[in-house]
Amino acid sequence: MSTAEAWTNGKLLTWTADYLKKHGSTSPRLDAEVLLAHAQGCQRIGLYTAFEQEPSDEIRTAFREMVRRRAEGTPVAYLVGHKEFYSLSFEVNPDVLIPRPESELLVVEALDLAKSLNPQNGRVLEIVDIGTGSGCIAIAIAKHCPGCRVTAVDISPEAIGLARRNVQRHGIDDRQLKLVQGDMLNWCQADEQFDLIVSNPPYVSQDEYQQLARTVRDFEPRTALVAEPTPADLLSKLITQAGQRLRSGGYLVFELSPMLAPQVQQMVTQPALWEPHRIRKDLAGLARVVILKKL
Repeated sequence: MSTAEAWTNGKLLTWTADYLKKHGSTSPRLDAEVLLAHAQGCQRIGLYTAFEQEPSDEIRTAFREMVRRRAEGTPVAYLVGHKEFYSLSFEVNPDVLIPRPESELLVVEALDLAKSLNPQNGRVLEIVDIGTGSGCIAIAIAKHCPGCRVTAVDISPEAIGLARRNVQRHGIDDRQLKLVQGDMLNWCQADEQFDLIVSNPPYVSQDEYQQLARTVRDFEPRTALVAEPTPADLLSKLITQAGQRLRSGGYLVFELSPMLAPQVQQMVTQPALWEPHRIRKDLAGLARVVILKKL
């Protein structure tokens, strides 16, 4: 970016989009706009009325550094420190996965099911989010289901710390959303039961992990992606634990790889415990979310 000529916002965006495209970005113009808006402390839409303005040297320096890191593969969400999910903005960093649009299906299903559940004697609807990461799923549910109580669980203390900041960011009362560091449902009290369990668990196999895009493999947390020992084993464990902790008529809703969909029936090892499962497809027409109802 030569300083011999005026580097207006418009010229910066055009040059940067071309540069990022050459370095493998699949959304180079969007990346350029998000990074420049962040450097200027404005909304993306603000750039459209300021194409002829020339940013200060300080802004251009900050922008240039982010563009360099983006060209090296760092995801835009980590560079700007936030990501939108379910029309809410969440702080993110390399301790947690970047929220994906596909995971919004979990929120949609959870909220629909929450409406159908009717706790008796004034009891609060109890929901658990396993593997909460940034807290995006749990917080989105809590924001749109004021009559529920959500427990957000993650094995990573760093993820819990970040989720706590997002809870505060969105003004969620700690009586409505509780954070727990733990592994799946192993932290529960002996008699503890729930109405709805949601989860976006790790479901990538060791072999699949090697085929992921470099921006994912090199920057996002491996433990939140790769299922140990195998995706089928982990999901089977999730289904087993949920079957022990759900009330009769309660639901387990989880995200999975489309390749695992044919194996779901085999994972339901106690068919007398569950109604026939349903599978919700994402916008690409791929199996993405499984809904199980406990009898």
